[in-house]
Amino acid sequence: MTEDPEAGPTEWVGREPVGVGPWPGAWPTDPRYDPDLLENGDRRNVVDAYRYWRRSAIVSDVDTRRHSFHVAIENWQHDHNIGTVVRTANAFAAAEVHIVGRRRWNRRGAMVTDRYQHLRHHDDVAGLVSFSEGAGLALVAVDNTPGSVPVEVASLPRECVLLFGQEGPGLSPEAQEAASMVVSIAQFGSTRSINAGVAAGIVMHAWVREHADLSRSW
Repeated sequence: MTEDPEAGPTEWVGREPVGVGPWPGAWPTDPRYDPDLLENGDRRNVVDAYRYWRRSAIVSDVDTRRHSFHVAIENWQHDHNIGTVVRTANAFAAAEVHIVGRRRWNRRGAMVTDRYQHLRHHDDVAGLVSFSEGAGLALVAVDNTPGSVPVEVASLPRECVLLFGQEGPGLSPEAQEAASMVVSIAQFGSTRSINAGVAAGIVMHAWVREHADLSRSW
């Protein structure tokens, strides 16, 4: 099969590829459809509503559905969880994902979803703060620090940036100081922290439960 350059790698479940094969019958004339995908099939990690669509068409459509929360993650030590955070942000239609610190990050965990998600880089926390203030977004830090509010009972701002630290060290002192609100995730076991990618998913879903129009979900 000729691989569409926009499609990314073919996904496999067991020994069978996921997705759909070549379009059966007469092709649709809608310009959102990609001729290469119609001819060869669409094996991308996209919902069925976007099968055979051009990548640019998918991004444009998701832009009409994006929410008002942003996600930011510090990347001082090449955190391998960033890909997972990006994939989850895409699933919840975050406005943007901000990478703070090192520009390069491991994209494997994103499963090609970074192609459909708006990304922005900031050299440091000050750059993120400047962006947030200019856009009128509250900076909400997520960390298990003294004085944090459990996200289970917190009311998250509708327009905000959810800021996550790295696995292990958590948020930098600069990030904690810059935040207007700090929330934590209730834990009941022996570990002092949970995976940063998991934490991001929990807090994004908390925002969705409070603010999203669930009738627009897939």
